[in-house]
Order: sequence, then structure tokens, then C-alpha cells
Amino acid sequence: MAKKEKLSLEELLEQALVKDEDKPYAVPGNWIWTRLDSIGNVKGGKRLPRGHSLQDIPTSHAYIRVVDFNNGCIDGSDIKFITDETHSLIKIYTISKDDIYISIAGTIGKVGIVPDFLDGANLTENAAKIVINKIVAQKYLCYLLECDDIQIQIKSSTIATTQAKLALFRIGALSLPLPPLPEQQRIVGLIESLFEKLDRAKELAQNALDSFENRKSAILHKAFTGELTRKWREENEGNEWANCILNDIILEKPRNGYSPNGVPYVTKYKNLSLSATTTGVFKSECFKYVDIDIDDNSYLWLKNGDILIQRSNSLDYVGTCAIYDGQDNEYIYPDLMMKIQVNAVLVITKFLYYILSDIDTKKYYRDNATGTSGNMPKINQKIVMNTPIPFPTMAEQKEIVRILDNLLVNEQKAKEFCGVIDKIDHMKKAILARAFRGELSTNNPDEESALELLKEVLKEKV
Repeated sequence: MAKKEKLSLEELLEQALVKDEDKPYAVPGNWIWTRLDSIGNVKGGKRLPRGHSLQDIPTSHAYIRVVDFNNGCIDGSDIKFITDETHSLIKIYTISKDDIYISIAGTIGKVGIVPDFLDGANLTENAAKIVINKIVAQKYLCYLLECDDIQIQIKSSTIATTQAKLALFRIGALSLPLPPLPEQQRIVGLIESLFEKLDRAKELAQNALDSFENRKSAILHKAFTGELTRKWREENEGNEWANCILNDIILEKPRNGYSPNGVPYVTKYKNLSLSATTTGVFKSECFKYVDIDIDDNSYLWLKNGDILIQRSNSLDYVGTCAIYDGQDNEYIYPDLMMKIQVNAVLVITKFLYYILSDIDTKKYYRDNATGTSGNMPKINQKIVMNTPIPFPTMAEQKEIVRILDNLLVNEQKAKEFCGVIDKIDHMKKAILARAFRGELSTNNPDEESALELLKEVLKEKV
């Protein structure tokens, strides 16, 4: 085989730099757009040899899997290991603490850095490592690969087969904005300073939210064990509670909704999304327009006071419900929800909503979730109809609703405030977007340009 001829510096630069017409956006003058393979080498991991397996017993050789990737680092709580014999067969497929990992199969584009205690661990075949050179800071490249602009490139480079895959050469072809090294370090410092403040705010908000949920659960438990209105029953000679199931107090059997494809234009048909009820409070803005023909008398139309219950979602959200408080025949509801119409002669809608929000009811749904719907746990009509309902008189229902409304009104405000958690995640994305456009830090025009640094690296290949 003929020896491969070395390319000139000009040819290497032409390959490394992104053409003007392919640059996604403008960057400061001493930045460049370059391909990832010009600032690092992409190398794959390795699957276990046939007949070899992972083990829980610690050895000198950890084996990192994609499931261990977590928030830009490695979750060490369930690390697996391989024997000396297994390692000897795949010993060149390791990752250094100075590299960056990226998932390339199944879950695509998760990136991060290996902690010191896993330096030299073996790496799964479902991930690759990026061995970086001296002109790029490790954390700069890691944050850059996490930003939406690069993740979009990664997604568009992924091949959709039975299992999504990202080829190594496509990682090398990613277009990246590269400032001078001192600027990279300043950007990293600013990102980490801002993220630290946001993480603290998120922690405080999460603690408030957890506290809210705990207080709410305790209040609802007292309500539906009779403790909350014990004194009221004594003063009003209230009756003992009956036990029934949901089917006994609704007008008709709950029915699944319908999920036609959304359209990018306005129609008179609004189909709710799951997020319309996930918080337990109906959100009228969470819908998509659909272009279908539905009879005015269709069961799919929602009426004010209907209770919507999520029949399929992640396990934490299965059974989550909300009261629809919009106009009649304004929305339809999706297949992943059920609609419950309350028998107003027997039960107050708000009372039933509170019962369905109680921790005991949620546990009933989690324990009885069966099968999957799009790989998500689900509850069926029979399970919902047989939901256990503690059933006091109408007068005591009114008293329970009155007390709960008063007790939970401030708690609900606290929960709504904790919507800041979602906003923080969006703020982080916005910070990364600005950072890699040169909008976050003060650029120093006197610094040596990234192009000159790139030339110095490429000279070594000539």
C-alpha cells in the first residue's frame, strides 16, 4: 500500500476551517469556525468480548456505560467493573480525565468529563471520547457541545435506525466556534459563576416545592381519613363515612381522548397536551391546533367542570388530574387522558379532585399501572373506575372543600412560584447560546487569534 502523502499547511487549513457559507452565525473577529476533528481526535469505546460480563465487585478496571452519564459527569453510584482478563482484551479502549465523553447510540449527544477516580476506565461501545489538543480548553468544549446550536448539529448528524447512532466521523465534522484560549477560559469562568448562582436558586426553589408537596400530602391525608373534619362532625352530628369506588359517583364510564396530528395554522379545534394538566391546575395555553371534523355532540368536547386524568405518563405523573375550567366545546382532549364527568347529585367536583390528588390515590394508580403506552406506564378504564373513594355526606364534602381551599391557597402560590425551576433551565440554555456567540465576555482584540493557534497545531502535521 502506498504511503499516504502529507498535506500542506494550506490544505490542512482548508479542511479545518468552515466555509463562510456554512458558518451558522457570526462570531468576533479573532474567533474562527473550525471542525471538531481539527482540535481533537474522536475515538470509540468497545463492547465486552463474547463470553465476558460486567460485575458489581470492584476491580482495578471500571467500565463506564451511557447510563452512568449524568449532568456532565459520571454517576458513580452503580459503576460496573471488569476482570483483569477482560481488560487485557479491550485495554486500549479507555478514557482519560482529560478527555470528553459523548454518547453515540440510543441516547445521543450526552457529553461530560470523567472524574479523577475513573481516570483510565474502560468505555462502552455506545460512547466515544474526544481527545483534545492544546488550543481548546476541556470545559469550554464540554459546555460548547452541550449548547442547543451544537446539539442541533448532532441531532441532524444522527442516523435513525432501529437504534439511533452517531458515527465517529460525523462528530469530527461538527462545526464549532473557537475563540483564543484565554477567551475560552474567561467564558468558562463566567458560565460557571452564573450557573452556580442559578443552581443555588434552583435548589432553594426545589426545597420549597418539596416542602409544599409534603405539606399538601399531610393535609390531604388528614382530610380523607376524617381527621380534618372530626370536630365538625361532632358539632353537626355528622354521619359515618361510606366507602365506594369512582364508578359509583360519576355519570358515565371514563373514556380515552383522541390525538390527531397537529397543524401549523389556526383551526377551531384545540387538542390539549399532557402539560395542560401535569401541575394539577388546568393550563389553557397548552394545546395544539388540529384539523379534523368533530360532531358538536362528540364526547371529546370538554365541558366546564370535567376532571381530566392522565392515564399514561412517567410513573410519577400517572393519575395526575386537573379540573377543566374553560368554555364548553372549546377543547378536545388527547388519547393519553381520560375524562371524568361528576354526578353533581352525589359529589362535589372539587372534593373528588382533592381525593384524586391524595397520595393514597396516587399510590393506587402507581401500584396498578399495567403495560406500556409508548414505553410509558398506563392505567386503564377498569383501574380508574375502581379507584377507592372515601365518601362523606354532601354537607361534610362542602366543609372539607372549604377547609382545603383555605389551607392550600397559599401553598398553591408557593408551588406556582417554584415554576422558576423550569425557567432556570431555560436561562442556562440562553447563557450558553450567548457565550458561544461572543456575547458573554469581553473580547480582547490584542490576544493572538484562534486562527494563529490553529496554524501552530496544524504545522505539526505537515
